[in-house]
Amino acid sequence: MNNDDDKDPWLAPDKLYHFLFCFFLTLFFSALASLSRYHFLRSHSTWVGSILSLLAGAAKEAADQLGLFPSAGASARDALADLLGVLVAAMALSLWNRLRRSRSDSGHTRRVLPV
Repeated sequence: MNNDDDKDPWLAPDKLYHFLFCFFLTLFFSALASLSRYHFLRSHSTWVGSILSLLAGAAKEAADQLGLFPSAGASARDALADLLGVLVAAMALSLWNRLRRSRSDSGHTRRVLPV
């Protein structure tokens, strides 16, 4: 193992915190955007949530690098954990929206029964 692995291990609790933070921020910001009065924000709520969550993760890493938080500085592994949290949340939101649309569409379609 090299020295970087000792300082910033892949399986540290910190990586789980980064993943969960960005996962839930994506869900939160997406939910807020979906409640907006602006059609653009509502129709792109997953993108809005993902981008805002990634910006929050990047801001945290920048603050780490500047020494505003007690840490060893910015970490590419933390940033990757942030990205994975956003991607998993975006996939979950996409699946949720697809299921919700298919349920609402099924109530409006007529079934043709063979005679």
